[in-house]
Amino acid sequence: MPFPPRPWPRSRRRGGPAALALTALVLAPGPATAAPVSPSGHHCAHLTQVRVPGAEHQRAACLDELTTAGTVASGHTDPADWAGLTPKDLPVPSGVPGVQIDGYFPDTSTTNTNNGWNHDAQFVIRLPDRWNGGLVVAGTPGNREQYANDRAIADWVLSRGFAYAATDKGNTGLAFHRDGRKPGDAIAEWNDRLTQLTRAARATLTRHYHRPPSRTLVTGMSNGGYLVRWQLENHPGLYDGGVDWEGTLWRADGPTLLDFLPGALRHYPTYRTGGDEAEGARRALHATGFPAGSEFLWPYHHQVYWDLTQRIYRGELDPGFDGPTEAGTPFCAPGTPACDADYDFASRPDGVRKAVEKIALTGRIGKPLITLHGTLDVLLPIAEDSDVYARMVRQAGRDRLHRYYRIEGGTHTDALVDTYPERLRPLTPCHRTAFAALESWLTQGRRPPASHTVPLPDDADPVTRLSTCSLTTRADATPPPTYR
Repeated sequence: MPFPPRPWPRSRRRGGPAALALTALVLAPGPATAAPVSPSGHHCAHLTQVRVPGAEHQRAACLDELTTAGTVASGHTDPADWAGLTPKDLPVPSGVPGVQIDGYFPDTSTTNTNNGWNHDAQFVIRLPDRWNGGLVVAGTPGNREQYANDRAIADWVLSRGFAYAATDKGNTGLAFHRDGRKPGDAIAEWNDRLTQLTRAARATLTRHYHRPPSRTLVTGMSNGGYLVRWQLENHPGLYDGGVDWEGTLWRADGPTLLDFLPGALRHYPTYRTGGDEAEGARRALHATGFPAGSEFLWPYHHQVYWDLTQRIYRGELDPGFDGPTEAGTPFCAPGTPACDADYDFASRPDGVRKAVEKIALTGRIGKPLITLHGTLDVLLPIAEDSDVYARMVRQAGRDRLHRYYRIEGGTHTDALVDTYPERLRPLTPCHRTAFAALESWLTQGRRPPASHTVPLPDDADPVTRLSTCSLTTRADATPPPTYR
């Protein structure tokens, strides 16, 4: 979903040139432009031999630090790309020297300005000197670029010895829907780009380390979590398993965000105004999927996420709804012609359903998957997203490959924990615990705890919550049987 990014350049792809705006979270300096790095260590010995198959352009650098503890200063990340995704006091690992490769695959769109390239299908691959034999690949959340997961995911997996690769998904920014020829093409490209990167990264590691990776894991949050689900359904042979962090649900029969966000846009203004109709509006929001107890998060999400998310994804999948207008009219009142607050997916032409079918999920995963989702997510409400996906997996007969943890007190964006430290818990530590559980599942045959709701610990202070998240319940204390 569209976490606030930097402004983006104008585009000549589908739709007009009208600019869209979004109130951003705190943004750091502009696009990544790598500074010179002094060579040190054996990771520089064969730098010119590092090649990414299929890349149109690449640039390799030997770095004394591959995590954000060093890449911010060296210019090998973009803090604006991951602004707002993690709590401000999240610990940053360090001490990971190695090689970083930045580059791009052939593409015709130009929304990504990182590295001064103005070229989409950009990627980053990081090859630590002390390699554990594994590879982690990720697609980005929202409509961000290839460095978006650097603080939430890359730092931690690199510190554990994994190589890491990420892609911008082939189009970026809030006007991503201008890419592609037909509705749904821009999102469909996300899936293709992650598949492309996974294959290229595996080949790159094989050449660099002189042996293929022993395991390949896929992970990501929000739109990145959707990519995890899609990859394990459609290309399970490329991966050993994955961790899905609040992935977006797309299915032609719903529910999708095009079903529940219009309801939020209709009812929230009445709730906010107060008066005799406010209580009915609150109940209507609950019925739409937004959980009771999440009301304190509604003002922020109405201002920043709900309206924008509905318009740009509807603009991608159903551009004909508003005629020549591009991606709707911001914060239009219900009853206004072609207002997204009145959008009704079920009544739209068959072509809209076909656009969603192009990117739809089935639940037929082919490798182990762990899903995490916060119970106070009010961008992708849990009852309308991961609860549904878990049922899809079960109905497909693949539940033996799935673990689903509903994280009490978690919301969609971890940075909001800084604003509400007593009411929210960060999901980043839970992702780390789930990732370690997936490793044990794959390498030691230790099945993770059964799917359940992970309670918010009453006695844990905000600092403790930032560093710990146990997925084990008392009933799970006995070691589970070996996974087959």
